[in-house]
Amino acid sequence: MLSFINANINILKLGWRALTEVSLKSNIKAAWLYGVKGGLAIRAHRARQKKGELYPPFIYIDLTNTCNLRCKGCWVEKEGEARTIPIEDVKTIIEHSKKNKSYFHTLLGGEPFMYRGIWEIFKDNPDCYFQVITNGMMFTPDNVNTLAKLGNVTPLISIDGFAENNDDRRGKEVFDSAMAGIARLQEKKILFGIATTITANNFEEVFSDAYLNHFISKGALYIWYYVYRPVGNEPNPHFCLSKEQIVEVRKKLLEVRRKFPILIIDSYWTAEGEAFCPAAIGLGYHVGPESSIEICPPLSFAVEKINDNSGNLTKTFNESHFLKDFQTFVKDRTKGCVILEEPQALADFIQNKGAKDFSTRDAYKELRSITPRHSQHLPGSEIPEDFWFYKLLKKQAYMSMDA
Repeated sequence: MLSFINANINILKLGWRALTEVSLKSNIKAAWLYGVKGGLAIRAHRARQKKGELYPPFIYIDLTNTCNLRCKGCWVEKEGEARTIPIEDVKTIIEHSKKNKSYFHTLLGGEPFMYRGIWEIFKDNPDCYFQVITNGMMFTPDNVNTLAKLGNVTPLISIDGFAENNDDRRGKEVFDSAMAGIARLQEKKILFGIATTITANNFEEVFSDAYLNHFISKGALYIWYYVYRPVGNEPNPHFCLSKEQIVEVRKKLLEVRRKFPILIIDSYWTAEGEAFCPAAIGLGYHVGPESSIEICPPLSFAVEKINDNSGNLTKTFNESHFLKDFQTFVKDRTKGCVILEEPQALADFIQNKGAKDFSTRDAYKELRSITPRHSQHLPGSEIPEDFWFYKLLKKQAYMSMDA
Protein backbone atom coordinates (compact mmCIF):
# COMPACT_ATOMS: atom_id res chain seq x y z
CA MET A 1 0.00 0.00 0.00
CA LEU A 2 2.80 2.41 0.89
CA SER A 3 4.52 1.68 -2.44
CA PHE A 4 1.25 2.42 -4.29
CA ILE A 5 0.79 5.72 -2.43
CA ASN A 6 4.38 6.78 -3.12
CA ALA A 7 4.03 5.84 -6.79
CA ASN A 8 0.94 8.04 -7.15
CA ILE A 9 2.69 10.88 -5.34
CA ASN A 10 5.55 10.59 -7.84
CA ILE A 11 3.10 10.88 -10.74
CA LEU A 12 1.77 14.09 -9.19
CA LYS A 13 5.36 15.30 -8.78
CA LEU A 14 6.01 14.49 -12.44
CA GLY A 15 2.98 16.57 -13.42
CA TRP A 16 4.18 19.43 -11.23
CA ARG A 17 7.65 19.20 -12.76
CA ALA A 18 6.15 19.41 -16.25
CA LEU A 19 4.16 22.51 -15.29
CA THR A 20 7.01 24.33 -13.56
CA GLU A 21 10.16 23.12 -15.36
CA VAL A 22 8.88 23.23 -18.95
CA SER A 23 7.77 26.38 -20.75
CA LEU A 24 4.10 26.95 -21.52
CA LYS A 25 4.76 26.82 -25.27
CA SER A 26 6.63 23.49 -25.02
CA ASN A 27 3.87 22.01 -22.86
CA ILE A 28 1.08 23.08 -25.19
CA LYS A 29 2.92 21.83 -28.28
CA ALA A 30 3.74 18.49 -26.65
CA ALA A 31 0.21 17.97 -25.33
CA TRP A 32 -1.45 18.76 -28.65
CA LEU A 33 1.04 17.57 -31.27
CA TYR A 34 2.32 14.47 -29.47
CA GLY A 35 -0.40 13.64 -26.96
CA VAL A 36 -3.65 14.33 -28.83
CA LYS A 37 -2.41 13.88 -32.39
CA GLY A 38 -0.34 10.86 -31.35
CA GLY A 39 -3.49 9.22 -30.05
CA LEU A 40 -5.30 10.01 -33.30
CA ALA A 41 -2.38 8.52 -35.26
CA ILE A 42 -2.76 5.26 -33.35
CA ARG A 43 -6.52 5.22 -33.99
CA ALA A 44 -5.90 5.74 -37.70
CA HIS A 45 -3.29 2.96 -37.61
CA ARG A 46 -5.80 0.57 -36.04
CA ALA A 47 -8.35 1.43 -38.72
CA ARG A 48 -5.80 0.77 -41.46
CA GLN A 49 -4.87 -2.57 -39.91
CA LYS A 50 -8.51 -3.69 -40.02
CA LYS A 51 -8.54 -2.96 -43.75
CA GLY A 52 -5.20 -4.72 -44.31
CA GLU A 53 -3.43 -1.45 -45.13
CA LEU A 54 0.11 -0.58 -44.07
CA TYR A 55 1.37 2.86 -43.14
CA PRO A 56 3.29 3.32 -39.88
CA PRO A 57 2.13 5.94 -37.36
CA PHE A 58 5.79 6.65 -36.50
CA ILE A 59 8.80 6.92 -38.84
CA TYR A 60 12.47 7.22 -37.89
CA ILE A 61 14.21 9.54 -40.35
CA ASP A 62 18.00 9.11 -40.48
CA LEU A 63 19.10 12.52 -41.74
CA THR A 64 22.83 11.88 -42.13
CA ASN A 65 25.65 9.48 -41.40
CA THR A 66 27.99 12.31 -40.38
CA CYS A 67 28.86 12.52 -36.70
CA ASN A 68 31.42 14.15 -34.44
CA LEU A 69 31.74 10.98 -32.31
CA ARG A 70 32.89 7.40 -32.89
CA CYS A 71 30.90 5.39 -30.33
CA LYS A 72 31.61 1.72 -29.70
CA GLY A 73 28.88 -0.51 -31.10
CA CYS A 74 27.45 2.12 -33.47
CA TRP A 75 25.94 0.69 -36.66
CA VAL A 76 26.26 3.95 -38.63
CA GLU A 77 29.19 4.06 -41.05
CA LYS A 78 30.79 7.48 -40.60
CA GLU A 79 33.97 7.08 -42.64
CA GLY A 80 34.33 7.87 -46.33
CA GLU A 81 31.77 9.94 -48.21
CA ALA A 82 29.12 11.74 -46.20
CA ARG A 83 25.56 10.72 -46.96
CA THR A 84 22.58 12.96 -46.29
CA ILE A 85 18.93 12.47 -47.14
CA PRO A 86 17.61 15.00 -49.69
CA ILE A 87 15.36 17.57 -48.03
CA GLU A 88 12.76 16.85 -50.72
CA ASP A 89 12.50 13.25 -49.52
CA VAL A 90 12.03 14.41 -45.92
CA LYS A 91 9.21 16.64 -47.16
CA THR A 92 7.67 13.66 -48.97
CA ILE A 93 7.71 11.59 -45.77
CA ILE A 94 6.11 14.36 -43.72
CA GLU A 95 3.53 15.16 -46.41
CA HIS A 96 2.33 11.55 -46.73
CA SER A 97 2.44 11.00 -42.98
CA LYS A 98 0.12 13.96 -42.51
CA LYS A 99 -2.25 12.46 -45.07
CA ASN A 100 -2.27 9.33 -42.90
CA LYS A 101 -2.88 11.40 -39.74
CA SER A 102 0.66 10.95 -38.41
CA TYR A 103 2.41 14.07 -37.12
CA PHE A 104 5.22 12.63 -34.98
CA HIS A 105 8.70 11.96 -36.35
CA THR A 106 11.96 10.86 -34.79
CA LEU A 107 15.08 12.33 -36.40
CA LEU A 108 18.44 10.64 -35.94
CA GLY A 109 21.82 10.06 -37.56
CA GLY A 110 24.85 10.16 -37.21
CA GLU A 111 24.35 13.42 -35.43
CA PRO A 112 21.09 14.94 -36.75
CA PHE A 113 22.05 18.49 -35.76
CA MET A 114 24.87 18.28 -38.33
CA TYR A 115 22.21 18.11 -41.07
CA ARG A 116 21.90 21.57 -42.62
CA GLY A 117 18.19 21.32 -43.34
CA ILE A 118 17.10 20.34 -39.85
CA TRP A 119 15.98 23.84 -38.85
CA GLU A 120 13.97 24.17 -42.07
CA ILE A 121 12.18 20.90 -41.20
CA PHE A 122 11.19 22.22 -37.76
CA LYS A 123 10.11 25.66 -38.96
CA ASP A 124 8.17 24.48 -42.02
CA ASN A 125 6.11 21.98 -40.00
CA PRO A 126 4.73 23.74 -36.90
CA ASP A 127 1.85 21.23 -36.94
CA CYS A 128 4.28 18.32 -36.36
CA TYR A 129 6.23 17.18 -33.31
CA PHE A 130 9.83 16.06 -33.64
CA GLN A 131 11.95 13.95 -31.32
CA VAL A 132 15.66 14.30 -32.10
CA ILE A 133 18.08 11.62 -30.89
CA THR A 134 21.35 13.48 -30.38
CA ASN A 135 24.65 13.23 -28.55
CA GLY A 136 23.90 16.60 -26.92
CA MET A 137 27.05 18.36 -28.09
CA MET A 138 25.38 20.76 -30.53
CA PHE A 139 23.34 22.75 -28.02
CA THR A 140 24.93 26.13 -28.54
CA PRO A 141 23.13 29.14 -27.00
CA ASP A 142 21.76 30.09 -30.45
CA ASN A 143 20.49 26.57 -31.17
CA VAL A 144 18.82 26.30 -27.78
CA ASN A 145 17.17 29.71 -28.16
CA THR A 146 15.74 28.61 -31.51
CA LEU A 147 14.41 25.36 -30.02
CA ALA A 148 12.73 27.33 -27.24
CA LYS A 149 11.01 29.61 -29.77
CA LEU A 150 9.81 26.66 -31.88
CA GLY A 151 8.44 24.48 -29.08
CA ASN A 152 7.75 21.50 -31.37
CA VAL A 153 11.04 19.66 -30.74
CA THR A 154 12.02 17.37 -27.86
CA PRO A 155 15.73 16.46 -27.81
CA LEU A 156 16.55 12.94 -26.62
CA ILE A 157 20.18 12.97 -25.47
CA SER A 158 22.16 9.73 -25.61
CA ILE A 159 24.02 9.15 -22.33
CA ASP A 160 25.08 5.70 -21.13
CA GLY A 161 25.92 6.18 -17.48
CA PHE A 162 28.04 8.67 -15.57
CA ALA A 163 31.30 9.96 -17.06
CA GLU A 164 33.39 6.79 -16.77
CA ASN A 165 30.88 4.40 -18.35
CA ASN A 166 29.55 6.93 -20.86
CA ASP A 167 32.96 8.07 -22.06
CA ASP A 168 34.23 4.49 -22.31
CA ARG A 169 31.67 3.99 -25.06
CA ARG A 170 31.28 7.49 -26.52
CA GLY A 171 34.65 9.19 -26.08
CA LYS A 172 36.71 11.29 -23.69
CA GLU A 173 34.88 14.21 -22.02
CA VAL A 174 31.67 13.57 -23.97
CA PHE A 175 29.67 13.32 -20.74
CA ASP A 176 30.76 16.77 -19.54
CA SER A 177 30.08 18.30 -22.94
CA ALA A 178 26.58 16.81 -23.07
CA MET A 179 25.84 18.03 -19.56
CA ALA A 180 26.79 21.57 -20.58
CA GLY A 181 24.22 21.37 -23.39
CA ILE A 182 21.62 19.92 -21.02
CA ALA A 183 22.14 22.88 -18.67
CA ARG A 184 21.17 25.24 -21.52
CA LEU A 185 18.05 23.18 -22.30
CA GLN A 186 17.05 23.30 -18.64
CA GLU A 187 17.60 27.05 -18.46
CA LYS A 188 15.25 27.62 -21.42
CA LYS A 189 12.67 25.16 -20.04
CA ILE A 190 12.72 22.87 -23.07
CA LEU A 191 11.10 19.44 -22.78
CA PHE A 192 13.86 16.87 -23.20
CA GLY A 193 14.78 13.31 -22.27
CA ILE A 194 17.74 10.99 -21.81
CA ALA A 195 18.35 7.92 -24.00
CA THR A 196 20.34 5.30 -22.11
CA THR A 197 21.61 2.10 -23.68
CA ILE A 198 21.85 -0.63 -21.04
CA THR A 199 25.07 -2.65 -21.27
CA ALA A 200 26.72 -5.32 -19.15
CA ASN A 201 29.11 -2.61 -17.94
CA ASN A 202 26.61 0.06 -16.85
CA PHE A 203 23.67 -2.15 -15.84
CA GLU A 204 23.70 -1.37 -12.13
CA GLU A 205 24.61 2.28 -12.51
CA VAL A 206 21.91 3.38 -14.94
CA PHE A 207 19.12 2.12 -12.69
CA SER A 208 20.63 3.57 -9.53
CA ASP A 209 18.97 6.27 -7.42
CA ALA A 210 21.98 8.51 -8.04
CA TYR A 211 21.66 8.25 -11.83
CA LEU A 212 17.95 8.95 -12.02
CA ASN A 213 18.05 11.71 -9.40
CA HIS A 214 20.92 13.35 -11.27
CA PHE A 215 18.93 13.76 -14.47
CA ILE A 216 15.77 14.73 -12.64
CA SER A 217 17.76 17.53 -11.02
CA LYS A 218 19.02 18.56 -14.48
CA GLY A 219 15.49 18.89 -15.87
CA ALA A 220 14.96 15.68 -17.85
CA LEU A 221 11.25 14.77 -17.98
CA TYR A 222 11.72 11.30 -19.42
CA ILE A 223 14.36 8.59 -19.78
CA TRP A 224 14.26 6.03 -22.56
CA TYR A 225 16.06 2.74 -21.91
CA TYR A 226 17.45 0.58 -24.74
CA VAL A 227 19.10 -2.84 -24.57
CA TYR A 228 22.48 -3.02 -26.31
CA ARG A 229 22.62 -4.90 -29.62
CA PRO A 230 25.99 -6.07 -31.04
CA VAL A 231 25.76 -4.62 -34.54
CA GLY A 232 28.03 -2.61 -36.81
CA ASN A 233 31.63 -2.95 -37.90
CA GLU A 234 32.83 -3.25 -34.29
CA PRO A 235 29.97 -4.96 -32.42
CA ASN A 236 31.67 -5.14 -29.00
CA PRO A 237 29.68 -8.18 -27.78
CA HIS A 238 31.08 -7.78 -24.24
CA PHE A 239 28.47 -5.03 -23.80
CA CYS A 240 25.61 -7.53 -24.30
CA LEU A 241 23.29 -8.52 -21.46
CA SER A 242 22.78 -12.08 -20.29
CA LYS A 243 19.32 -13.65 -20.05
CA GLU A 244 19.37 -13.12 -16.29
CA GLN A 245 20.25 -9.46 -16.71
CA ILE A 246 17.42 -8.93 -19.21
CA VAL A 247 14.95 -10.36 -16.69
CA GLU A 248 16.48 -8.06 -14.08
CA VAL A 249 16.08 -5.09 -16.46
CA ARG A 250 12.35 -5.78 -16.61
CA LYS A 251 12.15 -5.93 -12.82
CA LYS A 252 14.18 -2.73 -12.48
CA LEU A 253 11.89 -0.88 -14.90
CA LEU A 254 8.85 -1.67 -12.79
CA GLU A 255 10.72 -0.68 -9.64
CA VAL A 256 11.97 2.73 -10.82
CA ARG A 257 8.60 3.59 -12.37
CA ARG A 258 7.17 3.72 -8.86
CA LYS A 259 10.11 5.52 -7.23
CA PHE A 260 10.93 8.56 -9.36
CA PRO A 261 9.05 11.59 -10.80
CA ILE A 262 10.31 11.02 -14.33
CA LEU A 263 8.64 9.14 -17.19
CA ILE A 264 10.38 5.76 -17.67
CA ILE A 265 10.12 4.46 -21.25
CA ASP A 266 11.12 1.12 -22.74
CA SER A 267 10.64 -0.21 -26.27
CA TYR A 268 10.42 -3.89 -25.47
CA TRP A 269 7.43 -5.01 -23.37
CA THR A 270 3.66 -4.64 -23.53
CA ALA A 271 1.39 -3.95 -20.55
CA GLU A 272 1.16 -7.72 -20.06
CA GLY A 273 4.94 -8.03 -19.96
CA GLU A 274 5.14 -9.76 -23.34
CA ALA A 275 7.93 -8.85 -25.73
CA PHE A 276 7.21 -7.06 -28.99
CA CYS A 277 9.00 -5.57 -31.98
CA PRO A 278 7.51 -2.28 -33.33
CA ALA A 279 8.43 -3.12 -36.94
CA ALA A 280 6.90 -6.58 -36.65
CA ILE A 281 3.49 -5.05 -35.92
CA GLY A 282 3.80 -2.19 -38.40
CA LEU A 283 4.13 0.60 -35.83
CA GLY A 284 7.35 2.14 -37.06
CA TYR A 285 10.05 1.90 -39.72
CA HIS A 286 13.36 3.57 -40.47
CA VAL A 287 14.42 5.67 -43.47
CA GLY A 288 18.17 5.78 -44.11
CA PRO A 289 20.22 8.76 -45.36
CA GLU A 290 19.98 7.40 -48.91
CA SER A 291 16.17 7.45 -48.63
CA SER A 292 16.04 3.67 -48.23
CA ILE A 293 12.98 2.31 -46.37
CA GLU A 294 14.39 -0.07 -43.75
CA ILE A 295 12.97 -2.32 -41.03
CA CYS A 296 14.68 -0.58 -38.11
CA PRO A 297 17.76 1.62 -37.45
CA PRO A 298 20.32 -1.21 -36.99
CA LEU A 299 19.24 -3.02 -40.18
CA SER A 300 20.49 -0.99 -43.14
CA PHE A 301 18.78 -3.11 -45.83
CA ALA A 302 15.99 -2.02 -48.12
CA VAL A 303 14.03 -2.98 -51.21
CA GLU A 304 12.13 0.30 -51.61
CA LYS A 305 13.09 3.98 -51.51
CA ILE A 306 11.13 7.15 -50.81
CA ASN A 307 10.91 8.26 -54.45
CA ASP A 308 9.51 4.94 -55.71
CA ASN A 309 6.04 5.13 -57.26
CA SER A 310 6.72 8.78 -58.15
CA GLY A 311 6.98 9.65 -54.47
CA ASN A 312 3.64 8.07 -53.50
CA LEU A 313 4.83 6.82 -50.13
CA THR A 314 1.43 5.48 -49.12
CA LYS A 315 1.43 3.22 -52.18
CA THR A 316 5.05 2.16 -51.55
CA PHE A 317 4.36 1.10 -47.98
CA ASN A 318 1.16 -0.74 -48.89
CA GLU A 319 2.81 -2.68 -51.72
CA SER A 320 6.02 -3.55 -49.84
CA HIS A 321 6.35 -7.34 -49.62
CA PHE A 322 9.64 -6.80 -47.80
CA LEU A 323 8.02 -5.02 -44.85
CA LYS A 324 4.86 -7.11 -44.78
CA ASP A 325 6.71 -10.42 -45.04
CA PHE A 326 9.05 -9.33 -42.25
CA GLN A 327 6.04 -9.23 -39.94
CA THR A 328 5.28 -12.88 -40.75
CA PHE A 329 8.97 -13.81 -40.47
CA VAL A 330 9.14 -12.47 -36.91
CA LYS A 331 5.76 -13.78 -35.76
CA ASP A 332 6.75 -17.31 -36.79
CA ARG A 333 9.84 -17.14 -34.56
CA THR A 334 9.66 -14.77 -31.63
CA LYS A 335 7.96 -11.77 -30.06
CA GLY A 336 11.36 -10.25 -29.38
CA CYS A 337 14.35 -9.08 -31.41
CA VAL A 338 15.37 -11.37 -34.28
CA ILE A 339 18.68 -9.51 -34.58
CA LEU A 340 19.66 -11.01 -31.24
CA GLU A 341 17.86 -14.34 -31.46
CA GLU A 342 18.18 -15.45 -35.08
CA PRO A 343 20.69 -13.22 -36.92
CA GLN A 344 21.63 -15.85 -39.54
CA ALA A 345 18.00 -16.63 -40.44
CA LEU A 346 17.32 -12.89 -40.57
CA ALA A 347 20.22 -12.36 -42.97
CA ASP A 348 18.88 -15.14 -45.22
CA PHE A 349 15.37 -13.64 -45.16
CA ILE A 350 16.62 -10.16 -46.07
CA GLN A 351 18.88 -11.45 -48.84
CA ASN A 352 16.15 -13.67 -50.30
CA LYS A 353 13.97 -10.56 -50.57
CA GLY A 354 16.62 -8.96 -52.76
CA ALA A 355 17.29 -6.17 -50.28
CA LYS A 356 20.24 -3.88 -50.95
CA ASP A 357 22.82 -3.25 -48.22
CA PHE A 358 22.94 0.52 -47.64
CA SER A 359 25.58 0.38 -44.88
CA THR A 360 28.55 0.92 -47.30
CA ARG A 361 30.19 -2.01 -45.47
CA ASP A 362 29.25 -5.70 -45.62
CA ALA A 363 26.26 -5.69 -43.27
CA TYR A 364 25.21 -9.17 -44.42
CA LYS A 365 28.54 -10.55 -43.21
CA GLU A 366 28.24 -8.59 -39.96
CA LEU A 367 24.72 -9.90 -39.32
CA ARG A 368 25.74 -13.50 -39.95
CA SER A 369 28.71 -13.15 -37.60
CA ILE A 370 26.49 -12.29 -34.60
CA THR A 371 26.33 -15.00 -31.95
CA PRO A 372 22.65 -15.77 -31.20
CA ARG A 373 21.62 -14.74 -27.72
CA HIS A 374 18.55 -13.95 -25.65
CA SER A 375 16.37 -10.92 -26.39
CA GLN A 376 13.46 -9.45 -24.42
CA HIS A 377 11.32 -12.46 -25.43
CA LEU A 378 11.42 -14.61 -22.29
CA PRO A 379 8.56 -17.15 -22.29
CA GLY A 380 7.57 -18.09 -18.77
CA SER A 381 9.37 -15.10 -17.27
CA GLU A 382 6.90 -12.39 -18.36
CA ILE A 383 6.37 -9.67 -15.77
CA PRO A 384 3.23 -7.49 -16.36
CA GLU A 385 3.10 -3.80 -15.58
CA ASP A 386 2.02 -3.43 -11.96
CA PHE A 387 1.17 0.28 -11.82
CA TRP A 388 -2.03 1.75 -13.29
CA PHE A 389 -0.36 4.77 -14.90
CA TYR A 390 1.92 2.72 -17.14
CA LYS A 391 -0.76 0.13 -17.79
CA LEU A 392 -2.92 2.94 -19.14
CA LEU A 393 -0.19 4.39 -21.33
CA LYS A 394 0.77 1.04 -22.76
CA LYS A 395 -2.60 -0.64 -23.07
CA GLN A 396 -4.91 2.23 -24.00
CA ALA A 397 -3.23 5.44 -25.05
CA TYR A 398 -0.49 4.03 -27.25
CA MET A 399 -1.52 0.44 -27.95
CA SER A 400 1.54 -1.08 -26.29
CA MET A 401 3.90 1.44 -27.91
CA ASP A 402 5.60 1.71 -24.50
CA ALA A 403 5.51 5.48 -24.85
